[in-house]
Amino acid sequence: MTDLLTDHAFQDTYPEELSHCYGCGSSNPHGLHLRSTWDGDETVATFTPQPYHTALPGFVYGGLIASLIDCHGTGSASAAAYRAEGRAPGSDPALRFVTASLHVDFLRPTPLGPPLTVRGRIEEVKERKVVVSLSVAAGDQICATGRVVAVRLPASMAPPPPA
Repeated sequence: MTDLLTDHAFQDTYPEELSHCYGCGSSNPHGLHLRSTWDGDETVATFTPQPYHTALPGFVYGGLIASLIDCHGTGSASAAAYRAEGRAPGSDPALRFVTASLHVDFLRPTPLGPPLTVRGRIEEVKERKVVVSLSVAAGDQICATGRVVAVRLPASMAPPPPA
């Protein structure tokens, strides 16, 4: 199948009313602005922690690592759902996902300084659920792994479309 999204981040396709997430929303001026793309059958994002993302001097706060896994996981779920339906990302109706389950294993301290690479592998795609396994690496060292079970955004959470 031809990749339907190769040059733009998944998050670029989110409608404005669904783009407020702290981790990946372009409409959140205080957010991380994580940008995820396909890399073959995997998904990838890069993020460089800032000095204020510290836990102890020289090391990244674990909550940031969990946020990267969470947001890259749900973005990957959205992209995988579009791909499974053979639809262009961002086409209506929008396919947005939220986290139903987040599991993170911290394998080693994550150094503060180098860019972090977050990779996702799609394990399962169903109509309302996508499962993604993920890793966070600093250079060639995997520092954390995780798993996200993402479900389609419930109607009760969806904001009304702009007037």
